[in-house]
Formats: sequence, C-alpha cells, structure tokens
Amino acid sequence: MSKKIRKTIVLLISIVILAIIFVATGPFYIIEEGKQVVITRFGGIANTHTEAGLYIKIPFIDQVTTYPKLVLSLDGDSQRIPTKENQFIIVDTTSRWRITDPAKFYQSFKTLDNAYNKLSDIIDSSTRTVITQNRLSEIVRSSNIINEQTSISNQEQDDETKAIESLVNVNNVNESVTRGRGELCKQMTQEANKLVPEYGIELIDIVPRQIKYSDELTESVYNRMIKERNQVAQAYRSLGEGKKAEWMGKLESDKRTIQSDAYRRSEEIKGKADADASKIYTSAYSKDPEFYRFWKSMESYKETLKDSDTTYSTNLDYFKYLYSADGNR
Repeated sequence: MSKKIRKTIVLLISIVILAIIFVATGPFYIIEEGKQVVITRFGGIANTHTEAGLYIKIPFIDQVTTYPKLVLSLDGDSQRIPTKENQFIIVDTTSRWRITDPAKFYQSFKTLDNAYNKLSDIIDSSTRTVITQNRLSEIVRSSNIINEQTSISNQEQDDETKAIESLVNVNNVNESVTRGRGELCKQMTQEANKLVPEYGIELIDIVPRQIKYSDELTESVYNRMIKERNQVAQAYRSLGEGKKAEWMGKLESDKRTIQSDAYRRSEEIKGKADADASKIYTSAYSKDPEFYRFWKSMESYKETLKDSDTTYSTNLDYFKYLYSADGNR
C-alpha cells in the first residue's frame, strides 16, 4: 500500500471519528408542535425559534430553553375585596395567557414558575382595582334579564300579589346593570394587559371563577333575607285577614238577603194558603152552615177545655153544643 493511500485512509477515519464525536455532542435539537425555544450563548440570547422542526446549535456553548406555545391557564388565589358599597366579597379568578415573545419572556422570568408568580400579582391587582369601583350587582350579573322577567311577571300578577309586592318592596332589590360581569372581566383584562406586554406575554382573559360573601357579611345577608321573608309572610297574613273580613261581611250580607227572601216567600206561601183555606172554609160553610158551626165549636172546646177539669157555668152561648147536638138548650 502506497504512502498516499495510507494518508487518505487516515484522513477519512479522522473525519468519521470527528463526525461521530460531533453528533455525539448533540448539535441537533427538535422543536415539537406547540413549543418554542430560546437559544442562549454565554448568558445572552443568541436566537429564538417558534416553528416546529429540526435545528442546529453549537455543542457545549448554546443552551436551549423550551417554553409552551399553547394557551396556558392560571388559577388565582382567593381575595377578600370590598365592592363600591363597601361590602366585602371573596373572589377567586381564573385566567388564560400565552407567551408571545420568548426572548422578552426569558429576559423577564427565565422559568414558568417565576412568570406564574408575577402574573398572579398583576391579575390580583387588576381584579381588585375593577371590583372596588363597581357595585356587587355589576359583578355577579351579566344583564338585566332578571328585571325584565320580574316586570313581565308583575304584569301577570293579580291585585293581591301586587299589593304584597308593594308592601315589602321586593322588586326594588334588583338594581339595574349598566355594564355587567362580562364587561368587568374585559376591564380586568385590559388593566392587566397594560403591564404584561413588556414581559412577552399576552393575557387573553380574566374570569371570576367563584364569588361569595365574606363570613361577616354572610350572616348579615341571611338576617336580611329572613327579615324580608318575614315581611312577606306578614303581608300575606295581613292580606288574608283583610280578605277574611271582606268575605265574612259578604257572607253576612248574603245571609240576610237569603233570610229576607225566604221570609218573603214564606209569607207569600202562607198568604196563599190562608186564602185557599178561607176559600175552602167558605165553600164548606155554604154547603152546611150548621155543621160548620158545630165543627168549629168542637174544635174550640178541644183547645180551651183540654187543660181544665172544672166548668163553673154553662149558661153561655159558647157552650150551647155541650148539651145538644143541634145547639138548642
């Protein structure tokens, strides 16, 4: 083998060995879908890549830091916040965000945990700022549909129910909503987005996940609800007593009307009966006047003498039929 050939073989082997060593040191890296990377060199940012694919780096010098490209979520801590009416409520928010500039994000936080902590503070601050400037009704409601439904329901109510509603002022508790929860969520997001762009972050939205009364306010709300229900119950009782008196008065009036009508009809019937009896008596008397007088005398004796066991004198025309059937003494 000639010397030239040996040199060529040694050169090829050296190249292969160097290639193997180069590959072994990891010069290639892959960016998966939904990921983005920041390449740092000697502590400074050398490059960024946001598209998936195969890329090359300088071994042992370039460092690859990977961040998610997808939308991330952040559940905030519960906060005790006063509303515009100075009513303290407990607000628990959740938000969506993503990394839009990995270079700024790396310079600001380097790790996701640091970003979560900073972003949580920003979200809490913007949430507190918006809530303290608005009423509770604006925070918990998104529209005036409850007022509209109540108005329609009131039109369908009877007079008694409307009277009760007016007594306890039930409808006055529903305040009109001018912005609503959806608009306040947008304001929270806009307030937070004033700060986060410098960190390479886009905050998509902030949504109150849970809103509840604070412990000291809960008891007050329950007491107010109990008082309102008692007012409603008392209003129903008062209305019931009034209706009872009204119906009792109507009952007495109807009773008197019925009795008066019945008495009138009974008198009419009695008058007709007496007229019929008189007619019968007259007819009977005209047929046999003497027998009629005798019969009436017997009927009278039965009534006047039934409880008397002594007769002191019969020398009266009244007793003429006691001794003679024909009435002759």
